[in-house]
Amino acid sequence: MSTGEVLLWVVFPYVTFAVFVVGSVWRYRYDKFGWTTRSSELYEKRLLRLGSPLFHFGLLFVILGHLMGLVIPESWTEAVGIQEVAYHFVATYMGSVAAVVLVAGLLILIYRRRTSGPVFRATTRMDKTMYVFLAASILLGSWATVQTQLLADGLGYDYRQTISPWFRSLWYLQPQPELMAGVPAAFQLHVVAANLLFILWPFTRLVHAFSAPVPYLFRPYVVYRSRDASVAARAPRPGWDPSERPRSR
Repeated sequence: MSTGEVLLWVVFPYVTFAVFVVGSVWRYRYDKFGWTTRSSELYEKRLLRLGSPLFHFGLLFVILGHLMGLVIPESWTEAVGIQEVAYHFVATYMGSVAAVVLVAGLLILIYRRRTSGPVFRATTRMDKTMYVFLAASILLGSWATVQTQLLADGLGYDYRQTISPWFRSLWYLQPQPELMAGVPAAFQLHVVAANLLFILWPFTRLVHAFSAPVPYLFRPYVVYRSRDASVAARAPRPGWDPSERPRSR
């Protein structure tokens, strides 16, 4: 392996991971008020209601597909009865559907930011930079799938023999950069773009991904009672005036 390949497939991923973790901790500790999506829903809702669900649901399925392809070894899926043909069909065609939904949502969100005056004025330079790297990573990944899977003969390129073991070797602290030597350029560019995106991640609005309101799904219902006796569900109890304003303690 050349020095450049070692830097690209060993040093660069570890630097990315270090910046991602340290940057996220620093951002949360010293910029909690900036840890937000910088929501622009008040400025424009019509396009947001369409683009945001498409983008987030598409991204969710794309992430799940990446985790399955990169983390789970091929021998494990075969051990539970999932043959390579079946896995390839799900990963390629179902993944392509998720990618189309993701790209459609991203294009709508970018169009919304560019054409809606208030939303565009609320867009910072870091937001614009983030969109460039996010779009590059998504489009390069989509291009790699189309070029090496959909347009290829047979099952296409088997990245589970090269990229997946390389990815896992980084976590084992026994990196194998030689596995990336023969990987198609489309996949290599996608990996590089993804690393650049993760380096940028802690310093953008993307940190809101770590603040998903999961507890909201399990919290108890909040009971609201009207102060207007005319719309109350039942007559007020003696000694309680629904029109009386609560006093501060």
